[in-house]
Amino acid sequence: MKNTTENQERLAARILRAAYRAWVNGSELRSSRTRNKNFTYGRQWNDYTTDIDGNPITEYRKLKESGKDPITNNMMRQMVKNIVGHFRNNLKSAAASPVPADTISHNCLDELDSRNLEEFLISGCCIQRVDRDAFNAHRIRVDNVNLNRFFVNAIQDTRSWDCEIVGQIHDLNLAELITLTGAAHNRNRAAWIRDLYCNENTENAIIDFTARIGANNESGTGFWHAREGKFRAIEVWTLECHEIIKCHDSLNAIYYTAPIDDLEAINDENRKREGNGVAGISTQWAIEQAWVCRWFSPMGNLLAEYPSPFAHGSHPYVMKFYPLTDGEVHSFVEDVIDQQKHVNRLVTLIDHIMGASAKGVLLFPDNGLPEGFTWEDIKRIWGATNGIIPYTPSHSGDIPKQISTNATDIGAFEMIQLQMKLFEDISGINGVLQGKLPSSAIGSETYKQQISNATIALADIFDTFNAFRHERDNKILSIE
Repeated sequence: MKNTTENQERLAARILRAAYRAWVNGSELRSSRTRNKNFTYGRQWNDYTTDIDGNPITEYRKLKESGKDPITNNMMRQMVKNIVGHFRNNLKSAAASPVPADTISHNCLDELDSRNLEEFLISGCCIQRVDRDAFNAHRIRVDNVNLNRFFVNAIQDTRSWDCEIVGQIHDLNLAELITLTGAAHNRNRAAWIRDLYCNENTENAIIDFTARIGANNESGTGFWHAREGKFRAIEVWTLECHEIIKCHDSLNAIYYTAPIDDLEAINDENRKREGNGVAGISTQWAIEQAWVCRWFSPMGNLLAEYPSPFAHGSHPYVMKFYPLTDGEVHSFVEDVIDQQKHVNRLVTLIDHIMGASAKGVLLFPDNGLPEGFTWEDIKRIWGATNGIIPYTPSHSGDIPKQISTNATDIGAFEMIQLQMKLFEDISGINGVLQGKLPSSAIGSETYKQQISNATIALADIFDTFNAFRHERDNKILSIE
């Protein structure tokens, strides 16, 4: 029993270490997704640069400290909304899905797919989990999986056929944790899980285990820690090799496979048949690959273990990474971030120039400073709207003078137009797809051709996402 327990602990540590490595290897992809998401939803001044002393500082803070007000003109959000809108519009005329209507309705698949397409445009990844509903075994449940909670080995096959370890981290309440780990009908196991998580030594146990496997024990909501009020569980699916025995029972005319542990029993049966003068069972040793699921606590405890329960024999995840050239992921919105940043900078520059040109510079004679005023007082009053500065006329007759020039015609407006044109050319989302009215000089045939060209520019995005949906539908149908 002791050796068995030690073997289980070593296996748990090895698998959790591999899962953690897969999680760490995805950190660059998660960082890229966060940046792309910030730009898509209008947080476009968070990139880091350096100040005059070489210290890191955000672009927003640097502009504020230089006296400029950062302005955001979010073109990326409208671009993403246009693509999702075209997808939703095409859903209405698409062929009927082979997935049963009650499964589509129960999971709100159209809504899930629309949000997943938005994720696909932002991060270049779309991931869903297809499984039996843990609380209603008669229903199939489909969930979008957040990339921040997902891990997979470094894959390079666009079909993900080289996937060997995959899973996700869960933050659950106690009832969900007990149910998903298969302890809902076993009071002793349920009590063990409850006691495992609900004690004052949990944090120390996490620290001890992560130190033992050489993992960083991140604070906050990293790989090992759940958000407040929840319990962390780690679901890991691994592709493993098993020894099996291929059996041919000619007496009963059946062919089947058996685990290697059944070989002695099969030999006993053959000896009995040989004594009775009947045909025995022909056997052949072989290796078989199979997916195995394990649930772990962040303290390294094995909460559940079982082979794939699905008819398809695989894990429950459906994933697509784009374009996966040499294993690299590059999202759709990534291509236009530079144009978006340039437009923001130009608009901010024009706003600053116009503000400075309107106010100009004040020439104030040094011998005309009013009694009781400092130069800081003059600066503050002059910068305020409707400010009044009293002054004492000098004998020379010098008076304060404001000098302003029109310095806005520096080519910035033309640069903005150029960047917006480049934005359309790079993204493929031109005025036609945005629903803008065409010029009266454009004929109907030319307009139709523009629509066709714009649709072709997005064909790769839509076809790749539809291939993902087709794979998802097949996994739903083969889950029995």
